[in-house]
Amino acid sequence: MIDLIDTYWLYFLVGQYPHGPLGGLALTLILAVLGLLFAFPLGLVFGIARVSPWRCVRWPVSALIQVVRGTPLLMVIFWAYFFLPSLTGQNTDQFWTMLTALVVFDAAYLAEIIRAGIQGIGKGQTESARSLGFSYLDAMRLVILPQVVRNMLPSLVNQFVATIKETSLGYIIGLTEVSFIATQINTQVLTKPAEVYLLLGLTYFILCFGLSRFAFWLERHHQQRTLAKAHA
Repeated sequence: MIDLIDTYWLYFLVGQYPHGPLGGLALTLILAVLGLLFAFPLGLVFGIARVSPWRCVRWPVSALIQVVRGTPLLMVIFWAYFFLPSLTGQNTDQFWTMLTALVVFDAAYLAEIIRAGIQGIGKGQTESARSLGFSYLDAMRLVILPQVVRNMLPSLVNQFVATIKETSLGYIIGLTEVSFIATQINTQVLTKPAEVYLLLGLTYFILCFGLSRFAFWLERHHQQRTLAKAHA
């Protein structure tokens, strides 16, 4: 495996860059970061809509979220792959197709995290804010959401872990993320498939396990701060 890493480490990390398109582990991380970054505001809007007192807002958003959550990500990728060109009138490359699918998919899951966070705060704080003259949206923006975002940080890290693993489905549409690069390396080497895919598995494990432990630390840190405030 040492010889394999020594020969292909740069290709594994960045693909053909700078002599070709960026790929490999760098592309995987960029996709995961951008996917979660763009999905967060959309998920925030959907999460607020999920607990809206207005049915005309709540019901359509709830239906959309249930449809996306009940659909495999692979199908969302295929929808984006065939729907975006017909919508924009031009071919969409694999990167933007995968990013669009990740944003839609992650936004649905983030919406449920935010919905649970809002409902976990309790109606008392919303009612207290409304009694002080805040509108419903102002109460959400100034009182409820700051607490929800702070409480959901561990869940946000866990969603980032899930997004990193989801990027591997970009292989289906020819996106040169890290699993696609590993397959190309295996094709070139031919005699070391176990070593190639062991290296790929270890890469995913180190990334995801490290982030999962960070999420666990965040959760414990938040619990300790909450207990400290309760005893103060």
